[in-house]
Amino acid sequence: MPPEKGPSPIRILIVDDHPVLREGVTAILEDRTDMVVIGEARDGAEAVARFRELRPDVTLMDLQMPVMNGVDAITAIRADFPDARILVLTTYAGDVQAVRALKAGATGYLLKSSLRTEMLDAIHNVHRGRRHVHGEVAAEIALHVADDNLSEREISVLRLVAEGKANKEIAHALALSEETVKAHLKNIFAKLDVSDRTHAVTVAARRGIIEL
Repeated sequence: MPPEKGPSPIRILIVDDHPVLREGVTAILEDRTDMVVIGEARDGAEAVARFRELRPDVTLMDLQMPVMNGVDAITAIRADFPDARILVLTTYAGDVQAVRALKAGATGYLLKSSLRTEMLDAIHNVHRGRRHVHGEVAAEIALHVADDNLSEREISVLRLVAEGKANKEIAHALALSEETVKAHLKNIFAKLDVSDRTHAVTVAARRGIIEL
């Protein structure tokens, strides 16, 4: 009798705009018998196309990419393939960005800094349909779960603050009065627990509320 075949390896698609990262992940997986890299993509739009073509078991997805970002790519893939298993691979531990990705349909959220120590377990968990969120990120989500979220208008104000715009310029850009801008800033400071514009931008960027 021929020997029994073991389970098929987990077929993996790597999505990242940095070739060094894609090569690094491939190097970690190349000697494994339970996982195989079947394709790569350099941005979100290419990821959607490659997913349709290859139908991977697990997709490793970066978030900050040109053409189409990771969250939009996750949304597009899950719209056509609701059972897609997607593991976010990012440098950002921000709770807001993580929640955004998970709501879009990601099954896991992993930091690039923990690739070698955690990636294999994360891939197995996501492949089984289990949620896998890096501990640091999960702690950030828990820390801010009861916070008031910034409104879309407040985020728009904060983005302009990050660009170095003064209140008068922000008011003109958003068709608001300067007093309204000041009121928005007061609310932003309270929600982020900060006391000045620079700290507000720093905290918002770290948490993934805005991108710098």
